[in-house]
Amino acid sequence: MWVLMPLAFAGMLLKAFRQQLSSLWSALVPLFSFLRTFWLAGPQRKQQQQQHKESQAENQKVEDDLPITPTSVNYHFTRQCNYKCGFCFHTAKTSFVLPLAEAKRGLLWLKDAGMEKINFSGGEPFIHDRGEYLGELVKFCKVDLQLPSVSIVSNGSLIRENWFQRYGDYLDILAISCDSFNEEVNVLIGRGQGKKNHVETLQRLRRWCRDYRVAFKINSVINRFNVDEDMNEQIRALNPVRWKVFQCLLIDGENSGDDALREAERFVISDEEFDGFLDRHKEISCLVPESNQKMRFLNCKNGRKDPSKSILDVGVEAAIKCSGFDEKMFLKRGGKYMWSKADLQLEW
Repeated sequence: MWVLMPLAFAGMLLKAFRQQLSSLWSALVPLFSFLRTFWLAGPQRKQQQQQHKESQAENQKVEDDLPITPTSVNYHFTRQCNYKCGFCFHTAKTSFVLPLAEAKRGLLWLKDAGMEKINFSGGEPFIHDRGEYLGELVKFCKVDLQLPSVSIVSNGSLIRENWFQRYGDYLDILAISCDSFNEEVNVLIGRGQGKKNHVETLQRLRRWCRDYRVAFKINSVINRFNVDEDMNEQIRALNPVRWKVFQCLLIDGENSGDDALREAERFVISDEEFDGFLDRHKEISCLVPESNQKMRFLNCKNGRKDPSKSILDVGVEAAIKCSGFDEKMFLKRGGKYMWSKADLQLEW
């Protein structure tokens, strides 16, 4: 009896231990199976990852090799200007202007490559030949090339009503640069010319755009001297189709550096200050912000804006690829919009 009792107890313990061991083994089997699969799949996974990287690189190469369509083109045909804006990043480093026939030939090539919109700028585009050169290009693009949109960016000081009478029918959008509705600030910035009042000029051009059925746009560069200004009332009164608001940008060799014609460092504002200006005007529906990050879709390597080769020398595709143009950023920043006055259906 005393012998049998311990043996029976030992048998019970062994049975219980066997059950626990069986349960533990059942739990470990899936883990061992997973680890076995993981270890065996390691080399295969690395191979798949490498193939994925190679596929991405190949897709990027194919994408880079695809021709870029110059849907919207800015043509700065002159660097000359009658204003001296302290932050200007396209300064008067040369007085060269392409002969009219050559300019038209280049525009024709751009149209054949897919151009839909042309914007003429400078410098001040009305300074050359008192606006006649510009007017002939505007007419050529609308009549001969039949572009959906032809626009101009100007400081407005040299525009006369008879220009609208001759060329207004061919122009979709006129953008006037105005950085402040305080004339003292405009003079401080460099948008001053004798006794002419820049704000009064802006208002007069707004009337002419309405009279001659040209869509009206305003461009403003936000800088140290206007960053705290409230422009809500004036912008609403002028009612532009688009208010482009730029953050002051430094470009080495243009408005910054030893070989620059401007020293724009004193005009620079922080990203936070620019965001504050945008927040103050967030109720303006036509406002389109252009931060420095969005503006760097040009060939601004190492902070410089280096010109590409001429399309008349190397063709449209090669010139665009040399320019460093970022088509994705162009679309992201809202570069393509309703830009024909026929599509805008404005109430004149």
